[in-house]
Amino acid sequence: MIIPAAVQQCSLLILAVIALLFLVNHLRRLLSGYFSPLLRLRGPPSENLVYGNFRQIGPDAAQLHLEWIKEYGTSFLGRFFFQLPTLLTIDPRTINHVLTHTTYYEKPLESLKDLARILGEDGIIVIEGERHKRQRRVMNPAFGPTQIRELTEVFLAKANDLCTYWNTQIATQGESIPINVIEGLSRMTLDVIGLAGFNYQFETLNPDLPPNELSVAFNDIFKDPPKLSISNLVFNLLPSLHLVRDKRTKTIDDALVTMQKIAREILNERKTEILREKAGGLGKRDVQGRDLLTILLKANMATDMPENQRMTDEEVLAQIPTFLVAGHETTSTATTWCLYAITRAPAIQRKLRDEVRAVPTATPSMDALNALPYLEQVVRETLRLHAPVTTVIRIATHDDVLPVSTPYTDRYGKVCSEIAIGKGDRVVIPVTALHTHKAIWGEDAFEFRPERWDNPPEAISSIPGVFGHILTFLGGPHACIGYRFALVEMKALMFTLLRNFEFELAVPDEDIKASGLFLQRPAVAREENEKGSQLPLLIRPCRRV
Repeated sequence: MIIPAAVQQCSLLILAVIALLFLVNHLRRLLSGYFSPLLRLRGPPSENLVYGNFRQIGPDAAQLHLEWIKEYGTSFLGRFFFQLPTLLTIDPRTINHVLTHTTYYEKPLESLKDLARILGEDGIIVIEGERHKRQRRVMNPAFGPTQIRELTEVFLAKANDLCTYWNTQIATQGESIPINVIEGLSRMTLDVIGLAGFNYQFETLNPDLPPNELSVAFNDIFKDPPKLSISNLVFNLLPSLHLVRDKRTKTIDDALVTMQKIAREILNERKTEILREKAGGLGKRDVQGRDLLTILLKANMATDMPENQRMTDEEVLAQIPTFLVAGHETTSTATTWCLYAITRAPAIQRKLRDEVRAVPTATPSMDALNALPYLEQVVRETLRLHAPVTTVIRIATHDDVLPVSTPYTDRYGKVCSEIAIGKGDRVVIPVTALHTHKAIWGEDAFEFRPERWDNPPEAISSIPGVFGHILTFLGGPHACIGYRFALVEMKALMFTLLRNFEFELAVPDEDIKASGLFLQRPAVAREENEKGSQLPLLIRPCRRV
């Protein structure tokens, strides 16, 4: 049912009741937190009895984190909701331990509930333990260099479609009217993941076609992302509350029915095609294909794949919305920040344009894209300074002892060479703070300077990232399986856009702010509530050379 407006006006009272239920149902876990060994650490005072330090960790959190790091060290005590002790750390050795010991440090339940509702309980982003290992083993071939090489022409074709889309807007409204590039980039990356992910035509860049059913469902789910708040936290920890549906919940539930229906149709079609094509049976080596779902299915259906290693249909089905979520939002966000960065630095924009326009073809291979040194540096620097996912949270499933890079002094004056952590304690890794810490990156850590990658600082070698000694794609067994896909798609986009357009900020630089808590996108100050995320740019077609 939909909650009436009168009931919604009583939200504060309802929240108090919910908080009480939460306390009663989780009292044992809460009480154990107040005896956590993390309490020996120094840290900033708690801002609020209920929220702890949580409300201080907003879009501008990196600067605050760095101030805390300067005062309390690279690992310190913070407070989660209800004053629960939390370890905040940018110590590379500690981070490496957390990210590599995945059975001891898992994603917290409250941050997974919304994703699990959308992806199902079986998506690779959601699951942990042996199931995650098994799924990853089956899915790895779909994300290897050979398969991404095959998909490069899809990236370039859709990047050219985006150029056509923007050229049409420019022809209609003129070059002096700002274009919100987030909108076009979001359409482009959705089209890419549709084709490259499961050979599905979204065609969102074609203005002559109405939105298709899956596109509408996807937008209904993600157009209003949930805010991480005390009420949302309690809602996710108390499943019985899911029986109460507000307007947003009903919209998402209806969209999920549509998405799951179409996903199942796609899955059945691919399986039928594969069986028809290979009536004699598949071997593990016979996994050639183009879209990720087909490759995954071929690997999973191979005759020499042990039965206990196969993914169920429900597990394979869960990867379709997983591909949509992981392959769409973060790439469009990273490319948006890249355009923002080069509009603030015209010399960098010119240098990059000169490099990509010197390439004699508009359709280079993956290897040719990867061989462009300045494009590589610009992408790396964007992912360092503007990592789309700004914070990583894990929860300890066992008591443990964490290694540290250098000894520290606890709140009692004792010098320690390790950090004891209790079961149920959280670990927060502030990625943006790690990527801008001057002790690691130098005094110009907040400056967008691609040339730093000519001679990167020695200190970054200890950062345990799967790519480029940064944590944008995480590290360890749960590192982003699709990082190669994202990198090549972003390079194809920047290559094509810089060959065709010149970009300029359409509003004063100081009006652009980061919006969002964990996934940050640009927004215009004073317009965020009305228009949401946006980056208005003036786009001018380049003169042909």
